[in-house]
Amino acid sequence: MAKNLVIVESPAKAKTIEKFLGKDFKVESSYGHISDLPSKELGVDVEGDFEPRYEVSTDKKAVVKKLKDLAKKADMVWLASDEDREGEAIAWHLAESLNLDKDKTKRIVFHEITKSAIQKAVENPRQIDYDLVDAQQARRVLDRIVGYELSPVLWRKVKGGLSAGRVQSVSVRLIVEREREIQDFQAEASYRIDAEFSNEEGQSFKAKLPKSIQTKEEAVAFLEKKANTTFKVANLEKKPAKKSPAAPFTTSTLQQEASRKLYFSVSKTMNMAQRLYEAGLITYMRTDSVNLSDEARKGAEKEIIKAYGKEYSKTRNYKGKSKGAQEAHEAIRPTNFETHTVNLERDQARLYDLIWKRAIASQMSEAKLERTHVKIEAASHNETFTANGEVITFDGFLKVYLEGTDDEDIEQEGMLPAMKVNETLLNNYITATERYTRAPYRYTEASLVKKLEELGIGRPSTYAPTISTIQNRNYVEKGTIEGVERNYTQLVLKDDTVKDNTLTEKVGSDKGKLVPTDIGMIVTDFLVNHFETILDYSFTANVEDQFDDIADGKADWKVVMKSFYKDFHPKVIDVQENAERESGERILGEDPKTGKRVSVRLGKFGPMVQMGTVEDEEKPTYASLSPDQQLNTITFEEAMDLFQLPKTLGEYKGESVEVNNGRYGPYVKFGDAFVSLPRGTDPLSVEFDDALELIKEKEKADAPIYMYKDLPVQKGKGRFGPFIKWNDMFINVNKKYDWDNLSDADIVELIETKIQKEIDKVIHNWEDEGIRVEKARWGRFNIIQGKTKIELPKTTDAEALSLDEVKALIEQQAPKKKATKKKAAAKKAPAKKAATKKTTAKKTAVKKTTTKK
Repeated sequence: MAKNLVIVESPAKAKTIEKFLGKDFKVESSYGHISDLPSKELGVDVEGDFEPRYEVSTDKKAVVKKLKDLAKKADMVWLASDEDREGEAIAWHLAESLNLDKDKTKRIVFHEITKSAIQKAVENPRQIDYDLVDAQQARRVLDRIVGYELSPVLWRKVKGGLSAGRVQSVSVRLIVEREREIQDFQAEASYRIDAEFSNEEGQSFKAKLPKSIQTKEEAVAFLEKKANTTFKVANLEKKPAKKSPAAPFTTSTLQQEASRKLYFSVSKTMNMAQRLYEAGLITYMRTDSVNLSDEARKGAEKEIIKAYGKEYSKTRNYKGKSKGAQEAHEAIRPTNFETHTVNLERDQARLYDLIWKRAIASQMSEAKLERTHVKIEAASHNETFTANGEVITFDGFLKVYLEGTDDEDIEQEGMLPAMKVNETLLNNYITATERYTRAPYRYTEASLVKKLEELGIGRPSTYAPTISTIQNRNYVEKGTIEGVERNYTQLVLKDDTVKDNTLTEKVGSDKGKLVPTDIGMIVTDFLVNHFETILDYSFTANVEDQFDDIADGKADWKVVMKSFYKDFHPKVIDVQENAERESGERILGEDPKTGKRVSVRLGKFGPMVQMGTVEDEEKPTYASLSPDQQLNTITFEEAMDLFQLPKTLGEYKGESVEVNNGRYGPYVKFGDAFVSLPRGTDPLSVEFDDALELIKEKEKADAPIYMYKDLPVQKGKGRFGPFIKWNDMFINVNKKYDWDNLSDADIVELIETKIQKEIDKVIHNWEDEGIRVEKARWGRFNIIQGKTKIELPKTTDAEALSLDEVKALIEQQAPKKKATKKKAAAKKAPAKKAATKKTTAKKTAVKKTTTKK
């Protein structure tokens, strides 16, 4: 048995570290947090001192037992979780849950998984930093209170199943407010004047008029004045300039740049970076520091001189602007600058390449430029054209890397030909192009991260989960609209004649941008109206500052919680009891035939149009909005069109053919079959012939291509690629097979391979009980009974599970039976009386089981 037990969070990290330590060390994983607040109750003593009650989750009990046994046998336990607040809390939970002896426990941290870093950490152990633990507890407890108390208010006042959160709700607010700015924006047209000139050597270049012209008439007049005139160089300035490299990556800037250049989502960037870190290739990827260690700067200098030459090297120190940045930490960089590329899966390799280039460029010389500014005047008029250009005289860091930008309107300057003052220029043409002012851009994941960081909201570790959460909660979705065509005018002066051309451009694209859903807008409006403080940007940023003060030992986390809760909780009770229900209702008008009111609002199954009210003699009628329509933008005419659906188009093979709108878009229905229409298709525009073509395509796709054991085999393409279907079993067809020309032997092989895989994944099958245990993805296991599926962690010894143990696990997961309405009412009665006597409507009695520090 090894004398030393080292505990880290992940198996991949454990595997890498174990290579650097000797035989006296055993490295094990805790698989993240081993304990947390309970899932089905608040778990915080809000009426006392805010002590949280942590418990070991069911899926971690086996891990805890194993680590306890190993810890008892070890002479020393080394807690080696990550160096941030989350990692410090994991170390503390391990110490508490495993009942570790302080004299036999050491805490070590490192920002890179290399042999030298691990050995240095072992040589310099420390104790658990309880200030960092308290800062993490403060964040966890405050976020739990906000979510636990606000979410039920949303269930009652807006719609069931909703959630609120301190950072997630503010993030949605940013996106909603930007959407409102776009909707309120009125585009204004003006004419931009561009020209092309040639110098005496016949070399052409472009120039522009610094100001726009407001109307078409003025633009025509301007061009006509320029006919039959000569031009010359009025002024020419050349100035040397320098361009400096960007600082090495922080978490935020890595997320932004990977989005711009690699088109990665924020969560994908963090996933790839985590794997690079655990493989020992980059430093810790959750950091807001732009520092590089002395060792790293020397390593970069050595590699720059070796690869590019001494003139390309310039050692730099960077200072971060982020509030609360932990400057003792490092920026994200390669652990070894000599490793230019890595032989890993494509996306990991691409992200490593980006990190290497950014870090190495930060230690390189400035690029040297020569910038030229030319003024061009007409012989007979006052208007002056300008042209700008730049020439790189020494590329410096640009040899390796140039930072991206979120500005979609930026124009790159090119080179200008040699010219001299008073040189006559030939005008090739002048254009006056109608341009419209642009609405603010919707946020991308990258630009949202940038905005959150600017406002001081959240910290590096929170951005990825926040952005994932608001999309998973359906408050925000990625836009899919490519844009719509818009005509614009271009006037061209050429050969002293003005021509009027009509051109088209695409505008209004939201593809890949963050667009708020109806429910996101309604929830945001409700929270802003009733909980303005929680949704206030300054408040959210100030909370982060308070967490930083706790981490620095300058504030008591329980005092911070009490200060927050004394105002927050009474407000929750007041809103819960007195606020009106919010549905986002808009009254659009009256039906001209019946005089009934037509409105749109959020219903149980999503956004809908309602004709009539509950006070009318006849019941109201309803129609669902299509996925491309929104409550706050749908028009009366569009709403009335929805009542024409479902629309019968005709008959085919004795079955009615209908077109309709569904929750997932428009579709054609034929008998029991449904065929989706392309997203954005107006179902009212679909004719019988269009529907018939789609039906026949589906019939062709559904036709059997083979019979196996007297059952038909069909083929199709789904979200995850081509497949065949047999006996209600879907079988993916990989690139090994010729999809268009599957042979009978291919089909048999695919089916039999799939059947064998299904057999192999079953570990236990108690048929009489209707229970089985199967292998699942990522090395995990599933217990399945009817529609119940329980996921077990990969640490489970699934083969050793008995039927009784499996039944006990199913029982733990079974939903508790709800009390009858009468019993529920009886239970609520005394609570309601108590609520009128006190401002607190709910008491949470929490056992103080956490060991005090």
